[in-house]
Amino acid sequence: MAMNRRHEMPQQPILLGEVFDVWGIDFMGPLVSNGYSYILLAIDYVSKWEEAIATKINDAKVVVEFLKSNIFCRSSVPKALISDQGSHFCNRAMAFLLHKYGVVHRVATAYHPRQIAKQREIKKRLQKMTNPSRKDRSRLLEDALWAHRTAY
Repeated sequence: MAMNRRHEMPQQPILLGEVFDVWGIDFMGPLVSNGYSYILLAIDYVSKWEEAIATKINDAKVVVEFLKSNIFCRSSVPKALISDQGSHFCNRAMAFLLHKYGVVHRVATAYHPRQIAKQREIKKRLQKMTNPSRKDRSRLLEDALWAHRTAY
């Protein structure tokens, strides 16, 4: 039986432009690693450049500070940011920051898994490289990022 197109969820294409124009952001975790429970990961969709930090909590304040210090100040203000529907990404603080800098926030849903497929791929590789059984995973994060950045 053929699926009728009107029953499908409408899709919004990801408009890729220049390097650092479109970033995807997500949390990995919870993990057990020297008190750091999460890894906040951002990926540029064009160059596949990664930025990541180990964090103790996964809240909006961590995300806003990460974006300002690791994305906006280092690579330039992006045109779009893609995230899931987590409360740490969809809140007033994020909306204010993104509006202030003119960044469009695209929210990926379960119906649009392609939008976050690159994040899943890189998260899987990071998990392998930092070995989930190790308690010092957060210290290995920089080595894992270096390995990916120099290999691609």
